[in-house]
Amino acid sequence: MTEKLKKELGLLDVFCIATGAMISSGLFILPGMAFAKAGPGVVFSYLLAGLLCIPTLLSMAELSTAMPKAGGDYFYIMRGFGPLLGTVAGFSTWFSLGLKSAFALIGVGAYLSVVIRLPMNFIALAFCLFFIVLNLTGVKEAGRVQVFLVIGLLCILGAYILLALGRVNSANFSPFFPRGITPVFSTASFVFISYAGLVKITALAEEIKDPGRNIPLGMIISLAVVSILYAAAIFVTVGVMAPENLKNSLTPISDGAFIAGGNFLKAVVSLGALLSFITTANAGIMSASRYPLSMSRDNLLPRIFERVSRRFNVPYIAIIATGLFMAASILFLRLELLVKVASTVLILLYIFGNLTVILFRKSRILSYRPKFHSPAYPYMHVLGILGGFFLLVEMGSFIIFLTVIFVLLALIWYRIYAQKRASRDSALIYTLERLIAKDKGLATENLLTELKDIVIQRDEVVEDRFHKIIMESRILDIDTPIEAKELFNRVSQLLGSDLMADPAVLVKDFLEREKESSTVLRKGLAIPHIIVAGERTFKILLVRAGAGVIFPNDELVHIIFILAASSDERNLHLKALAAIAQITNTPGFDKLWLLAGSKEELRNIVLLAERQRG
Repeated sequence: MTEKLKKELGLLDVFCIATGAMISSGLFILPGMAFAKAGPGVVFSYLLAGLLCIPTLLSMAELSTAMPKAGGDYFYIMRGFGPLLGTVAGFSTWFSLGLKSAFALIGVGAYLSVVIRLPMNFIALAFCLFFIVLNLTGVKEAGRVQVFLVIGLLCILGAYILLALGRVNSANFSPFFPRGITPVFSTASFVFISYAGLVKITALAEEIKDPGRNIPLGMIISLAVVSILYAAAIFVTVGVMAPENLKNSLTPISDGAFIAGGNFLKAVVSLGALLSFITTANAGIMSASRYPLSMSRDNLLPRIFERVSRRFNVPYIAIIATGLFMAASILFLRLELLVKVASTVLILLYIFGNLTVILFRKSRILSYRPKFHSPAYPYMHVLGILGGFFLLVEMGSFIIFLTVIFVLLALIWYRIYAQKRASRDSALIYTLERLIAKDKGLATENLLTELKDIVIQRDEVVEDRFHKIIMESRILDIDTPIEAKELFNRVSQLLGSDLMADPAVLVKDFLEREKESSTVLRKGLAIPHIIVAGERTFKILLVRAGAGVIFPNDELVHIIFILAASSDERNLHLKALAAIAQITNTPGFDKLWLLAGSKEELRNIVLLAERQRG
């Protein structure tokens, strides 16, 4: 049985984890190199890179509110495209975040080695061990540390911007585009890595309170704050530093702080840089460790990775494995090159994130019920896909070649290990079935059931007795037009075996009930109900009649709820009628009922409908 993770992260945690995952080398190292490419227009490059994140942010917000489960983009791509691409997505994100976190730890080592006179790698490994232990003590504790660190970082950067603003030299901005506008766009690709950690908070979606609100709101606030912060910090840095010095600086913000406020401000900003690397590493190990957890749940990795500590409620094997991967990266790998590969992989995943939203919407799976709907569909998502391809082109052919090699290794793992173990429906299969193979039975009900269960867990749906009866109810899906008597014949055959009653008697009861007064309650809806022998007996049978059932007085009905209950269930009978009335009066219910792609979807429409429960 899959062990659930506790919901312990709130809106502030979401904001701080997303923000901490972004602010590091992108601000404290890259601006000098970016300025060398674009001149003062680098301010626009950072803003443009932030704008390119918006479609993916909105897509991930929609997917995470529909499926708030550990694993983030891996989980969505797996459910969208199936286990083949799911394997690639899972390994890719784990690899990318692990390397970026290791790179951040090396940044910590580089800053501290100047002060405490220890080897850079030794310091990085010590912090790696610290974050492994911190994350093993619980996500809530790791989240609290992240909040403290990020608030401290934002205060330091805010102080730097305010103090440096008065020392800005306007002459440093002329000419604003020394090489024209084109380098501004290519530099946007170069600095896109600065925003790469934004959507990784979705990997922790299963542990976030009220994910339908806190995930999209937290990510939107985070992107807005970080974009403004980047632009403002780089603006004042360009304004206070001589252009020739800025081009060659690997610590541009610290150098700008020295000019604006002397050694004291430089020391404070250097502390901010250290905090930024620490927050990136902590956010990285928190989110990266949820990918092997989710992959093992889907049988793409050995089951050992899904083990959850009973005391601390964290996936301890996945955390340890992620930490060891980071430690090995620090010791043995050329991180600068591999981080570029990791960035390319992340851009690919951004493209697939936008594609996944389009796929789920095209599949018309009715139990896909996001709390947040990304706007301007599909134009925003197509824009995100095109923006991703633009960024890929700018990465260079050698980096793309290395990325292809990595993807091929993931595919080999799928072929050797995962293919024979992982069997899962996908939105792609449902879309193909609906478009070209409706009657071939390509899909099973696995994905529909899983999405339904996710919504029930997300919304904390009360599974009252009516809910449980619907879970067990039989369903009839009738394509051809029939008379009411024929419907009652079919229904009675099914109910007869369930109730151990004579079907002929049940047919007679239904017909007599119809003669007393019509059970057609409104256009298209009927609720035939009868009393049967026995005690504690209550059955509901759901019927969809696409071509219609002809009731007396030539009333054509498409939606039918059949109720058969013993006389001692009068109270439940009244509650069931009230629940059905609430459900069927929901705006758009009739359309959903007729569009449902399967019997399981018909059941899910009733189970997931908003109504009074208890």
